[in-house]
Amino acid sequence: MDSLSADDFSCPVCIEIFKDPVVLSCSHSVCKECLQQFWRTKETQECPVCRRRSSRDAPPCNLVLKNVCESLLKERKERHSSESEELCSLHSEKLKLFCLEDKQPVCLVCRDSEKHINHTFRPISEAVPTYKEELHTALKSLQEKLQHKANIKEEFEKTVQHIKSQADQTEQQIKQQFETLHQFLRDEEEATILALREEEEQKKHMMKEKLEEINTHISALSHTIKDMEEMMKDSDLCFLKKFPVSMERVQISSQPDSQTPSGALIHVPQYLGNLPFRVWKKMQDIVQNTPVILDPNTAHPRLVLSNDLTSLRWSNIRQPLPDNPERFDIYPCVLGSEGFNSGTHCWDVEVKESPSWGLGITTASNQRKGGDFFKTDVWSVQHKMFEDFGFSVKQVLQCVRVNLDYDRGTVSFSDPVTNTHLHTFTTTFTKTVFPFFHSIYPLKILPLHYSRSNTIFNQSKF
Repeated sequence: MDSLSADDFSCPVCIEIFKDPVVLSCSHSVCKECLQQFWRTKETQECPVCRRRSSRDAPPCNLVLKNVCESLLKERKERHSSESEELCSLHSEKLKLFCLEDKQPVCLVCRDSEKHINHTFRPISEAVPTYKEELHTALKSLQEKLQHKANIKEEFEKTVQHIKSQADQTEQQIKQQFETLHQFLRDEEEATILALREEEEQKKHMMKEKLEEINTHISALSHTIKDMEEMMKDSDLCFLKKFPVSMERVQISSQPDSQTPSGALIHVPQYLGNLPFRVWKKMQDIVQNTPVILDPNTAHPRLVLSNDLTSLRWSNIRQPLPDNPERFDIYPCVLGSEGFNSGTHCWDVEVKESPSWGLGITTASNQRKGGDFFKTDVWSVQHKMFEDFGFSVKQVLQCVRVNLDYDRGTVSFSDPVTNTHLHTFTTTFTKTVFPFFHSIYPLKILPLHYSRSNTIFNQSKF
């Protein structure tokens, strides 16, 4: 290449070194952009050199010429960089040393000045490898963080899709329940769906803001990484001058990762929980009322809840659900949708189809991720499970009644079929408590009219 001049690699149109050269059928090469501009001006597809008409609308790239030109430009840039040696702005002396305290190149006069008294210096050639290694480490960390944020973005996008799916499914169930009501209740149905859609839009908007935030972070990180990658190609002096600012950008870019916000999913029980009962209050009619409604946003991914959110069963197929903070990921558990912080509450759970089960209450703050759930703030009974999962009930039962008296600090368990007491926990409640259900077998929360007639319990239902 030394025997050739830049003229040998110049475009006949712009007279500059070729950029993205294409080769015409006449064997002449021209910059791609120059050729397109020439053709637009001439309104004919001819060669700018020999005027021969081109047989192709999109001539192929001349890869060999392109590689040679890129090498020539790179060599020219490196030669120019090596020839331009900067001088100290204070003393007009060559910058030969690097001050480790001030993190900047200095000349020999600077070294002996009062400003740099007791400072440590290294030759430029010795300082560069150390700081390049440090920047390389920081760059690698940023690249990993970029990938991590991309993964978070993907999870956020899946959450948005799940919110939409939840809203659609909930709307369908709402309509199914409203079909059993009289025509004049259509207004109530419309109002309920409107509230659902408003929450959907609100929560999709919240997640989209999170997506915009993560996109902003990703964009900023991408720019920082690109600048640092370019900086790694700079001359030693230029690199060292930019280094402090670049490391500041690294610190600024190291923001905490965004997390899926708590409460991001649709609060389905607000629309489906006791829906007929809430309508009954307006109709002055009699409908079924279940005292506890399950919260699908807390259910383990292998637990399938019924459409009315009153029963559960185990599935061998893991459902593609978001790993939101409220959801159990180890134990096959689900919480009730409503918490209690005062008063008395009672609910009956059908367990006749479950060889092993656990029932009770827990606090909202109890850890649902991992294996620590049963270590604190759980008051429960269980049948044929580990002792850590609650007080052991030996009898084979058809139904279990849970009585909570929050103010007195008691939660009692009994068999409503035989009116037999099973166990009572006594404590002082200070936090809101939620019903919880633990099983890989079917469980069902019974409606009120099945079990409220004192000792008269409709056993035929079991």
